[in-house]
Amino acid sequence: MEDTPYDNWENFILSKLKENNIEPKIICDLGCGIGSMCERFAKNNIEVIGIDNSFEMLMQARERALEKELDILYLQQDMISFELYGTVDLIYSSCDSLNYILEEDDLLKVFRLVNNYLEAGGLFIFDMNTPYKYKEILGEQVFAEQTDTEAYIWENFYDEEAATNEFYVSFFIQDRDKRYTRTEEFHYQRAYTINQIRRLLEVAGLEIINVYDNYTSEYYNDTTTRATFVAKEKPSPNKKYTRRDK
Repeated sequence: MEDTPYDNWENFILSKLKENNIEPKIICDLGCGIGSMCERFAKNNIEVIGIDNSFEMLMQARERALEKELDILYLQQDMISFELYGTVDLIYSSCDSLNYILEEDDLLKVFRLVNNYLEAGGLFIFDMNTPYKYKEILGEQVFAEQTDTEAYIWENFYDEEAATNEFYVSFFIQDRDKRYTRTEEFHYQRAYTINQIRRLLEVAGLEIINVYDNYTSEYYNDTTTRATFVAKEKPSPNKKYTRRDK
């Protein structure tokens, strides 16, 4: 099964911070899952806050951090209404987490909260699956893959008119007795156009720097499957910036 390219994502984010002369002291991961990205930044002596709505995911994340002796603050919150103790230098969201927000108004709420919690000139970096990927790559397809100890079956359904994507994944994991345990996951995502995202970012008060092709130096194009957005906070005289002391 294909490995998630966490190293590529980390390197891209670090490069954009450097380009913008930001030496991050504290950052936030929206939709952190089991904390794979959080751990990478924590190893670079950056204070990390991970936010996710899944209790089970956060339990795994906390156990992993404890085993690796990493000091990461994990919070169980909904991205639509997340709260931080103060402003941060970077907020990022990877692995198409924001596609799980099905309503445009809710996505705008997230962007406004991001703008609220970013330090002056701070960066917001996130990725989203594109309509091209949902229509041309996933579509009405069934995917399956198997290794020596595990397998999965992915059934995908895309409604182009509603711009919604549903997929059901069945996992088969081999235990010590070489018997397989089956688990199922049901996922619902929405496809947003680049213009929709640009407009929502602007309404939220964020300044768009650029849109890239899947965490590379190449810009977004018509066949991009994962659009990577880089935006930044626009300083406002009416905004209060409050750093969180560790």
